[in-house]
Amino acid sequence: MNRTMASTETRSGSDELVFFVNGQKVVEKNPDPEMSLLTYLRRKLGLTGTKQGCAEGGCGACTVMLSRYQTHTQQLLHYAANACLIPLCSLNLFAVTTVEGIGSVARKLHPVQERIAKAHGSQCGFCTPGIVMSMYALLRNNPTPKMADVEEAFQGNLCRCTGYRPILEGYKTFTVEGGCCGGKGRENGCCMTNGDGAGMTSEDKLDETSFLFDAADFAPFDPTQEVIFPPELMLLIKKQVSPSLCFHGARMVWLQPSSLEEFLELKWKHPDARVVVGNTEVGIEVKFKNMLYPVVLAPTLIPELNTVTHTEDGIVFGAACTLSQVGAVLRQAVSALPPHQNEVFLAVLEQLRWFAGQQIRNVAAVGGNIMTASPISDLNPVFMAAGCKLTLMDKDGSRQVQMDDGFFTGYRKTALRPQEILVSIEIPYSKKTQFISAFKQSSRREDDISIVTAAMSVTFSLGTNIVEDLRMSYGGMAATTVLVKKTADRLLGRCWEEELLEEACYSLAQEMTLDPSVPGGMVTYRQTLALSFFYKFYLTVLQKLRLQGVAVEEVGSECLSATEIYHPQTPSSVQVYQAVPEAQSQDDVVGRPMMHLSALKQATGEAIYCDDVPLYENELYLSLITSSKAHARIISIDTSAAERLPGVICCVFAADIPGSNATGPIEYDETVFADSQVTCVGHIIGAVVADTQLHAQRAAKAVKIQYEELEPVITIQEAIATKSFYQPTRTLQKGDLEAGFKQADHTLEGEMHIGGQEHFYLETNVTLAVPREDGEMELFVSTQSPSKTQALVAKVLGVASNRVVVRVKRMGGGFGGKESRTTMLSTVVAVAANKLQRPIRCMLDRDEDMLITGGRHPFYGKYKVGFLNSGHVVALDVSYFSNVGNSMDLSLSVMERALFHMENSYNVPNIRGRGFLCRTNLPSNTAFRGFGGPQGMMIAESWITDVAQSLRRPAEEVRRLNLYMEGDTTPYNQILDQLTLDRCWEECLSRSEYQQRRAAVDLYNSQNRWTKRGLAIVPTKFGISFTSLFLNQAGALVHIYTDGSVLLTHGGTEMGQGLHTKMVQVASRVLGIPYSRIHISETSTNTVPNTSPTAASASSDLNGAALQNACEVLIKRLEPYKTKNPKGSWEDWVSAAYFDRVSLSANGFYRTPDLGYDFESNSGRAFGYFTYGVACSEVEIDCLTGTHKNLNSTIVMDVGHSLNPAIDIGQVEGAFMQGLGLFTLEELHYSPRGVLLTRGPGTYKIPAFGDIPTKLTVSLLRDAPNDKAIFASKAVGEPPLFLAASVFYAIKDAISASRAESGLVGPFRLDSPASTERIRNACSDRFTKLVPAVAPGNFTPWSVQV
Repeated sequence: MNRTMASTETRSGSDELVFFVNGQKVVEKNPDPEMSLLTYLRRKLGLTGTKQGCAEGGCGACTVMLSRYQTHTQQLLHYAANACLIPLCSLNLFAVTTVEGIGSVARKLHPVQERIAKAHGSQCGFCTPGIVMSMYALLRNNPTPKMADVEEAFQGNLCRCTGYRPILEGYKTFTVEGGCCGGKGRENGCCMTNGDGAGMTSEDKLDETSFLFDAADFAPFDPTQEVIFPPELMLLIKKQVSPSLCFHGARMVWLQPSSLEEFLELKWKHPDARVVVGNTEVGIEVKFKNMLYPVVLAPTLIPELNTVTHTEDGIVFGAACTLSQVGAVLRQAVSALPPHQNEVFLAVLEQLRWFAGQQIRNVAAVGGNIMTASPISDLNPVFMAAGCKLTLMDKDGSRQVQMDDGFFTGYRKTALRPQEILVSIEIPYSKKTQFISAFKQSSRREDDISIVTAAMSVTFSLGTNIVEDLRMSYGGMAATTVLVKKTADRLLGRCWEEELLEEACYSLAQEMTLDPSVPGGMVTYRQTLALSFFYKFYLTVLQKLRLQGVAVEEVGSECLSATEIYHPQTPSSVQVYQAVPEAQSQDDVVGRPMMHLSALKQATGEAIYCDDVPLYENELYLSLITSSKAHARIISIDTSAAERLPGVICCVFAADIPGSNATGPIEYDETVFADSQVTCVGHIIGAVVADTQLHAQRAAKAVKIQYEELEPVITIQEAIATKSFYQPTRTLQKGDLEAGFKQADHTLEGEMHIGGQEHFYLETNVTLAVPREDGEMELFVSTQSPSKTQALVAKVLGVASNRVVVRVKRMGGGFGGKESRTTMLSTVVAVAANKLQRPIRCMLDRDEDMLITGGRHPFYGKYKVGFLNSGHVVALDVSYFSNVGNSMDLSLSVMERALFHMENSYNVPNIRGRGFLCRTNLPSNTAFRGFGGPQGMMIAESWITDVAQSLRRPAEEVRRLNLYMEGDTTPYNQILDQLTLDRCWEECLSRSEYQQRRAAVDLYNSQNRWTKRGLAIVPTKFGISFTSLFLNQAGALVHIYTDGSVLLTHGGTEMGQGLHTKMVQVASRVLGIPYSRIHISETSTNTVPNTSPTAASASSDLNGAALQNACEVLIKRLEPYKTKNPKGSWEDWVSAAYFDRVSLSANGFYRTPDLGYDFESNSGRAFGYFTYGVACSEVEIDCLTGTHKNLNSTIVMDVGHSLNPAIDIGQVEGAFMQGLGLFTLEELHYSPRGVLLTRGPGTYKIPAFGDIPTKLTVSLLRDAPNDKAIFASKAVGEPPLFLAASVFYAIKDAISASRAESGLVGPFRLDSPASTERIRNACSDRFTKLVPAVAPGNFTPWSVQV
C-alpha cells in the first residue's frame, strides 16, 4: 500500500501490531485502524484466496479462521469470522488461518478442500474458499460433527451457482451420519432403495446410476494432523503483561484498553468514542453510511467484560461475550436446570438460532446488540419482555437498570449517559408459572434481518389461568423496540381463554399501528404479524397450562401446527443419469461425471480471478462518481474537495475521452460518462483515480454535484400512464383470435407482476486496464463478452480493435449480468488508463454493482384466455410490459424471447402476444439466465392455473390436457420434432409419486387450519439458439505442441458452468487422447476473434462444434503418420508430423444451420431445438406468518446425451435454486424516486443452504439423443430455471386451501415473488380482517412495485 508522508508522521505514536498468518509471524509497525483484515491479506500479504463478495459480512466469501488463547479461561479458541469486517488493529496476538494455510494443489490438499471439489460443490469457485474455511473451523472445534452442525456452520455462507446440494453431500462424509453407503444397504434408508425410481421397471434401471462421486476416493481425515497454534505466539501471550494498545491512523485512533479501569477512564475522556467489539455494526456504518469515528475504543479482551457468572436470579454475561458464547452457556444451562427455569433461556436460544450467520455470532457481542438499539433487533424484545437487568458503569461508580420501555429513548438511542459503558446483562431464570415465547419473521429464515420480531412473557396466579403479569415486546413496529402497555394492562386479572384472545387481538390492532409511509413498508403485513404472533403465543400457553394440570380449553388438533417451533430436517437427495455404454473406452470421458477442471484450485484459493492478478508496480485504483438522482440536468460538478484528499491523482470525465462517448451493446443509446443529463440513480458521471481503493472511494464521495431535477418515470404503471415506450412493439400471432374466443365456453381475464432479480454473482464487476505501446491496451475483465468489450473500448479510445486485447481467465459467476453491462466499467477504466498511461484497476463494491448494473427485467402481464368445459385452452390474448430502464441494452431480444415462450408447453391454436418496452429512469435492465423466457412462461402458468381453478379441476389434469404433442406447431410456426415433454411429464409423475402425494396433501390440509401444504407440477420448453441470427457462430484454435500436449482456445468464457471442462472432454474424444494432455489457459480476443457472448445456453453446442471441427482437421493431418506407424504413440505421430513440416495448429468454425426467423412474416426457424423438463414440488406454508418450507422437488430434465452428468446436474440444481429465489424470495425495493433500497446481502436475500427442498430428486431423461448438437447433447444452462415455478404454484395451491377455509374459492392474483408478505396477505382470515389494507392515498410509500 502506498502511504503518503503525512500519514506516516501522524502515526509516530503507534504501537506495534503482532499477529500470525498461516503460522508466519507478521509485525506491522504502522497499522491503519481503518483497514480490514481482508484488505491486508489481499493487498499487503498477496493472499488472494480470501475473496471479497459484499464487504458487509453477509456472503461468507471472505471467511477465515481466527485463533486466540484466552488467558482468563486458559482456553484456545478457534472460530470462523468475516475478514471484511475484522479491523486489522483488533488482531494483536491472534493467529489467522486462510484457505492457503490449510492446503494447496502443489503441496497437499486438505480433505475439506478435496471433498468439496470432488463432490462437484465448486462451480464458479468464488464462494468456495469461504465455505472451505467455515467447514474447516467447524472441524477444528468438532472433528465428528452432526449434519445439523454443518448446516449451522454454513448459515453465513452464500453460493449462487451450485444450489448447495453437492456441498452438503461432499461434507456429509465428515459427519457422524456419514456419506453414501455405496449400496451396502445402510439401515434407515439407503438412497438406492428409497423409492427414487418409483414406477420404473428393473430393466429401465440397468444402465441408470446415481453416483456422481465415490467417497472411497477421498483422502482420510485425521484431526491430529492439523496445523498447531504457533508456539512462538503462545510464548508471547504468556509472557506479556496485557498491555494497552494505541494505533494512530490518518483519520482515526484505535485505543485498546487492557483493564476495566482504563476503559472507564478513556470513555470519560472520549465520551463520543465508539466502542467496538465485533465491528459487525460499526464496520457497516463506516463502509456504507460514511460515518467517521475519530476515536474507537476496543475493550474486547477485558476479562470483566467476558466473564459469565451464575447467580441466584439468573446468568450474568459480560457485555463483550459473543453471541456464540451466550448460546453455548445457555444450552448448557437448559440441559442442567429444571425446565420451568429455562423459559427465558429457550426464548433467547430460539432467536440466536436465526441471528445472522455463524461468522457474525462468533464475534458480535451481546452488549453491542443492546447498545446498537436497532428497532428490529432479534434479542432486545426478549431481554425487554424478560425484564433483564443491565449493569452500567462510569469512572464514578455503577448503577443497575432494567430493560423496560424507558431504556430505548429514540431511534438507536439508549438511556446511557455518554461516558457510561454497559458492563453486563443478567438474563433471569423464569418462574414456575411464567411462560415466554419469542418470534421472528424475516424474508429468509437464515441470516436475515427481521421484518417483525416479538417476545411475550405471561405469569399466572399459581394453579390458575388468571393473568398476573403480561409483558409483550415488539421490534419492527416503531422506531425502537417497544413494550405494548395498553393491551397488556387490559388483560391483567383475566382468564386465559377465547374471550381474552378476542380482546387482545382487537386491542393490539388498535395499539400496534404503523404510518403508511413507514421505512421498510409492508404495513398491512407487519400489523397482521403482531396479531398472528400473539395468537401463536396464546395457543402455546394454553398447551403449557394444560401440561401443568390447569383446567383450560384444549387446543384442537387442527390448530396444533401453529404452535410448532421450526426445526429443519437434513436434506436428502437423489441424482439419476444414464451410465455410459460398457464398451466405451476409459480414456473417453464424454458422458462421465468428471470434476470441474478448476475445482481443486478453487478450493485452495489458487484459482486466479481478475482482482487476484498481482498489483503492477505503478498501478492506480479507480472509483466511480455516480448520480444520486433518477432524472436530472447536471448544473455543476465540484471536484475541489476530492482532489485535496490524500492519494488522489485526478478525476476523469467525458472531456477526457479521446474517441466516442456513445456506447451500448446494440444501439449506441448510452454514454460512457453522463454529459449534461442523468437518467437513473447510479448513472456514471465520472471517476476518481487514486493510489488505493480506500482513497479513491473516499474522494468519489467528496465530489459535489448540483442537479436540476426532472420528473422521473420509475414503474411499469407510470410508463403505461405516460406512454413512455421504446420502439418497436413486438407482436406474435397465430390462428384466428376472434373465432377462438367465440368457440370458447368460458373466458377469463387476469394479470400478474413479476419482480426483477439481481444477478448476485459472487464476484462483482472488475476490470484491470494496462496501457501498452502504440496505443495498445490490454484488459483483464470479468466478462461474458470479450469481443464486445474489445469493440467498445476501441470505440471510446478512438483506436482500431486490433490495438485492444481483452483477456478472461474465469469469472466468479455471470448469469447474463456480465454479457453486456460489464462494458460500463471497462470503458471508464480504459479511458483513465489511457489518460494517465498507467495500469488502473477497479472492482466494484457489492452496493455499487447492484446500484448501477441492472438485473432481470420486471414484467407485468395482462391476459384474456378462452377455454372449453373440458379444460382445453382455445384462445389467448396476452400483453407483456417490461421495465427496460434508461437504455435499450438487450431488452428487445429479451422481450422477443418472452413472446417465443408465451405459451410455455401448451398448444393454443389461436394466440396473440404483444410486447411493450417501458422506458423508465432505472439503471438499464439486461440479460439474466432465461433471458425473458421465465417471465413469458410464468404468465402462461398463471392463466393455466386460473383455468383449472375456475373449472374446479385439478391443475395437473388441465396442464396435461393442453401439453404439446409431437408434430404440433408453435405460435412462431416451428414444428416440434423429437418432442420428449410427454416422457418427462410421465417420469416426473411416477418419480414424485404424484397421486399418492396429492392424496396426502389433501388429507394434511383437512386436518390442519394454520399450516397448509400445496403441490404443483410444471413443464418447460426452452428454445435453444440466440434469437439474433448472426450470434449463432463460434470459432476455436487448437495447438498441438511437439511433446504431444494440446492447448485449446475457443470463444466461450468460463463462469463456473464447466464450459472449459466440457470442451476438454470433447477434444479428448475427437483427438483420442487422455484429457490430462489437454489444457485451456484463457479466453482472449487475440486468439479467437469476433466471438459471440457466452450466453443463451448455447456455448457448449457452438464452441464444442467449432473445437470438433479444428480437432478433426488435425486428426486428418496426423492420419498418414498413424497409418505408417499403427503401433506408435500419440507423441510419435505428432513428432513425425512436425519433422515432416506439417502444421500442428488448426482453426475451427461452426455456424448453427437452418436458422433465421422473421417477426414481420412469422416465418423461418427460430430455434435449433428445444430443451424440455418437468418439475413437481411440494411446500408447506404457515398461514399466520407467510413462511414456507420447500418439502420436496422432483426434476426430470431432457439434456440429450449428457456430456458430463455431474456438471449438467449441477446446472439443473443451480438454475432451479436461482429460480426459487426469483419466484419466492428475492425482492428489489425501489423508492418512488428511483433509488434502489436493497443494495447488498443484508437487505437482498438470495436462497441460502436452508432453502433447498428437504428431498430433491434430479433425473436426466434416458435414451433421448439430440442430433442437433455435439455428441447428441443438449443445452442445459438456462432451461431448468423456470422449473422453480413449480414451487411458486405449489405455494399458490397451499394458499387456495387456506382461502377455502374462509369461503374464498376460484382464481386469485398472486404476484411474483411469493414472499412471506404476499403469502400471509393472501391467506385471508379473522386476523387479516382486523387490519384494514392500506388504501393508496396522499402518502409516499417506502417502496414501489417497478
